[in-house]
Amino acid sequence: MKKQKLQIDTQSLSPVERAGERYIIYHNTRCSKSREACSILRDKGIKFETIEYLKAPPSQEEIKKLLKMLGMKAEEIIRKGEPLFKEKFAAKKLTEAEWIKVLADNPVLIERPIIVKGNKAMIGRPPEKILELL
Repeated sequence: MKKQKLQIDTQSLSPVERAGERYIIYHNTRCSKSREACSILRDKGIKFETIEYLKAPPSQEEIKKLLKMLGMKAEEIIRKGEPLFKEKFAAKKLTEAEWIKVLADNPVLIERPIIVKGNKAMIGRPPEKILELL
């Protein structure tokens, strides 16, 4: 009897769940640091999946998983220089769950780029820092 290989539809997995098999970069095409991180990966010959997180925002659950891989709290990955943060959130004291919701609802506030491989992630600032993950 011939054994069949179990095939997993990786497209049905979230980006974080797919990270075990490849590098993933949460990318903003308008961000020079994010573009630089992509260039570093390409220059090293590393294949990666790009998630344009402003077009396809991570869910609250994905953000929780990313935070665990980063070893950070939600408030630590907020872009505090963003006008939206200054206008709406700078004076607020929110819980971790509330900050996660804010990030899911307002992905522009998520620091970038975030590079994921396996169960590890890092913020690529400066972009050369991603070499530690390689």
